[in-house]
Amino acid sequence: MTQFLEIGRIVSTHGVRGEVRVEPWCDNPAFLAGFTTVYLRNAPVAVESARAHKNLVLMKLEGVDSVEAAQALREAVLWIDRSGVELPEGRFFVQDLIGLAVYDGEEHIGSLTDVLTMPAHDVYHVRGDDGEHMIPAVPEFVREIDLPGGIMRVKLIEGM
Repeated sequence: MTQFLEIGRIVSTHGVRGEVRVEPWCDNPAFLAGFTTVYLRNAPVAVESARAHKNLVLMKLEGVDSVEAAQALREAVLWIDRSGVELPEGRFFVQDLIGLAVYDGEEHIGSLTDVLTMPAHDVYHVRGDDGEHMIPAVPEFVREIDLPGGIMRVKLIEGM
């Protein structure tokens, strides 16, 4: 597992005092708004303030005090240090799930290649030698996720 995780991208400026609009790459913008330090261009930067706003996060970074300075950060990716995050039981970083070997019972059906965010729940995209599977990320279908073992066990039904 890598120490640093991508958490979002600066998409534009907000106001004239150097705030940026961040597109969060997480379940909930409020999660991203809770960090006091982010990493930008391989350097830690203090977060002076952050708040969820619709589907974005409005963030004021230390040292970014003008609209021009904020504009220079457009398209930059923000990172966090994984050691500063504790996820609730049963929650995982997408980055950790990608590449897991997926089994239906004892039969290897492929590798997890993507996690699609849908309105009701996430969907796991699994690609294998026999084709592709779209598996809802719900307990009825996902029986076990063993990150240290690199395995996900699922229960497929007809049509998956």
